[in-house]
Amino acid sequence: MRLPLSSANFEAMSSIRIIDIAYALQRRVWRLFRPRTRGVKVMAFNAAGELALIRNSYGRSDLFVLPGGGVRPFEEPARAAAREIREELGLQVSELKFRSRHSSEAEGKRDEIYLFEARVGGPPEVDRFELEEARFVSLGKLPATTSPATRRRVDEFLGLRAPDGNW
Repeated sequence: MRLPLSSANFEAMSSIRIIDIAYALQRRVWRLFRPRTRGVKVMAFNAAGELALIRNSYGRSDLFVLPGGGVRPFEEPARAAAREIREELGLQVSELKFRSRHSSEAEGKRDEIYLFEARVGGPPEVDRFELEEARFVSLGKLPATTSPATRRRVDEFLGLRAPDGNW
């Protein structure tokens, strides 16, 4: 049985396809030119001490990762971290502090990633364009589909692993 396609469903499907295509093209450009980029990730904790994790609507959308994104030209990483939490989760950060710096070449680019820790209040608001899901989880009960890099950062935070500088 085929369900009728509403204009809202069509727009959502079109948006997802556009973002998937843009992401795939961007990765090809990165592999070709290997640009230097800067990004941020944030270990955002609520009042209960739970960590915010997100699932993107593009790329490895099956994996839970730390919220974050790119640092704009001339933008300070701390400002980018607060901006990304506001954009991705609709939350304001407090007690933002730098934790560590990492490097990654996983996507074909030469990425420098600044990891921050912050406190946030309220439930996350997911935009459904860039994010599929956002939730707070206990550090001891990460979803089975948490990315390996996110698991490494949590283990470092808990003192179970020494930081090695690689994302």
